Amino acid sequence: MTIHSRPGPDVLAFEPQSRAPGFGVYVHWPFCAAKCPYCDFNSHVRHKPVDQARYAAAFERELAEAARRSAGETVTSIFLGGGTPSLMEPATVGRILEAVAANWTIAEGAEITLEANPSSVEAERFRGYHAAGVNRVSLGVQALNNRDLKLLGRLHDVEQALHAIGLAREIFPRLSFDLIYARPDQTVSAWEAELNQAIDLAADHLSLYQLTIEEGTPFYALHKAGKLIVPDGDLSADLYEATQQITAARGLPAYEISNHAVPGAESRHNLTYWRYGLYAGVGPGAHGRLMGPGGRHAISNEPLPETWLKMVESWDNGAVVDELLSPTEQADELLLMGLRLTEGTDLRRWRKLTGRDLDPVSEADLRAHGMVERLGPDRLRATPAGMLVLDAVVADLA
Repeated sequence: MTIHSRPGPDVLAFEPQSRAPGFGVYVHWPFCAAKCPYCDFNSHVRHKPVDQARYAAAFERELAEAARRSAGETVTSIFLGGGTPSLMEPATVGRILEAVAANWTIAEGAEITLEANPSSVEAERFRGYHAAGVNRVSLGVQALNNRDLKLLGRLHDVEQALHAIGLAREIFPRLSFDLIYARPDQTVSAWEAELNQAIDLAADHLSLYQLTIEEGTPFYALHKAGKLIVPDGDLSADLYEATQQITAARGLPAYEISNHAVPGAESRHNLTYWRYGLYAGVGPGAHGRLMGPGGRHAISNEPLPETWLKMVESWDNGAVVDELLSPTEQADELLLMGLRLTEGTDLRRWRKLTGRDLDPVSEADLRAHGMVERLGPDRLRATPAGMLVLDAVVADLA
């Protein structure tokens, strides 16, 4: 099944990136084969087969409702995330993408990403996803040695990861994969070697995340009991600095705190979030930002898949939160998202929302400490040092 309202994925128009946020559609597939011990995402393991046809029908209904609320928008990106979307059959992915095309205009060269695990079973579906319209895949590799893959609870080994990367490069025009660093016992030199290996394998994009210990996860319990020791703040900072230096030297500089790309190959969908654009979120636990009565609304869906399914079958959507954001809340979100980017945030939008300038004393103090810098009169960005403590920087500015 192919979306016919845009060119096929092999003839994508890789136009230069503008700073327009675009409009995205996020589809959340909440199921995983196993729950990773570090993960606090809305993901669920089911030991009986999931009724994919029933869920696809529910996605179709919720997509139609989201399109009703965003009439006139042109979709610039679609992102199938999770969970593990590569547990879907290609036919299920095809139904979802056809539903997007039936409800919105899709821009020429739109980016259509699917997250996938690099297990051998899921990699065998890659050609089917490509035929359904997917033109970019994001692989959850996470580590390039078997010891750490086992520690992280991954179901694949290095051999499967390398096979999946090679297959993805052969099939899809664009490829990204994730790695987690600041792992237990990881040294800077070991991470540098692994990162260079990853860049040798990468096509145009890498997502590199520091391991964080999230409350409620198995890793949190182990860490609290002293059974899981992660790098301290100084070592984590050294690992982050090495990451920035190596990726920049190898032609994949950071364009966001954790994301690195060949210039022009940035994730268009994620840029919609960080540039504070509008997007529809469908599926269990999905979030969206759409215009509604009074202005921009924050929408959150019911996270439990079975409950979400019944809600959509009854009312065409699974939203449990739909609230109007005040101008101040929007300004805070704009700052929080935009300062993640190396291009910074547009202060004209911030002034329009707040009716004022940034507090000059707070900004001056942050600039004096090397945390932020101006890129002309209307754009502010965090420095590399500011990126390390971004939450505190945003709190001071907001």
